[in-house]
Amino acid sequence: MDWVERISGIKRWSRGGYRAPHKPLLILYALGRFQARGDEPIPYRTAEEHLKRLLDEFGPSAGSTPAYPFHHLTNDGLWIVDTAQDRGSPGPYVTRLRESDARGRLAPELVAALRDDPQLLAQIARSLLDANFAPSLHADICMLAGLRLEAVEVPAQGAQQHSGEPRDPAFRDGVLVAYEYRCAFCGYDGWLDRTSVGLEAAHVQWWAFGGPDRMGNGLCLCSLHHKLFDKGVLGLTDEHAITVSVKFVGRSSSAEDLVLALNGRPAIAPQAGFPTVELERIEWHRRQVFREPARHATAA
Repeated sequence: MDWVERISGIKRWSRGGYRAPHKPLLILYALGRFQARGDEPIPYRTAEEHLKRLLDEFGPSAGSTPAYPFHHLTNDGLWIVDTAQDRGSPGPYVTRLRESDARGRLAPELVAALRDDPQLLAQIARSLLDANFAPSLHADICMLAGLRLEAVEVPAQGAQQHSGEPRDPAFRDGVLVAYEYRCAFCGYDGWLDRTSVGLEAAHVQWWAFGGPDRMGNGLCLCSLHHKLFDKGVLGLTDEHAITVSVKFVGRSSSAEDLVLALNGRPAIAPQAGFPTVELERIEWHRRQVFREPARHATAA
């Protein structure tokens, strides 16, 4: 059985058309527990706090209860839930899962495969991360899921199957040239020994969800603003002005200067001859990543 392919194919979209990484986050958390404790059952009461934080930080802005993936992952044949009375899962209900002392664990067949193949855990984790999240978020997800970072260093087989075309290694260089090696949000342009430092090519529409490696889907951003863009703190309007989520809180002068002051400021455009970010990519980011609503722009 190809476990990587099977797990990569689990549901990634909700009925409302929003990305739904609930099951992938639970699997990543369960893999972290497997690293630490083998196939020991995971009580819902123990998993709830960890899953809620993962969903709050890396799930859609609409949010969701941890009870949803804890129960519904059983439909994929990867996860088993029972209670103290051995009655199976009581359903996707927080109160029932708590009161019945529900416990979840990876399916025995998957556990056996993980023990037989030392690289399988790394391949599954890498495949889930690549298929559901922007690369700038991978290390943070692993940390919160309890996964040791070395566990995802082995590329998953078929990791490039989630986009319609293979990755373009020239994408980064092209984006940095287009923006003349400046962050489109703050203008940072640092160099060290004739090499740019702290600048990255950000996908506006994530590659994992069909975002192409082309200029109309790219922004040159510094490391800080790339992370904030992928976390939904920062966004863009159709007029290419920067937006800041009302959910972002920063009281220091650094937060004011580096984040809040960007609100309403026009993003730096690429040099002549290169396209600006396509409107359909901005709309995807606004719908799937940005933590709405946006702050009201203030007069300069």
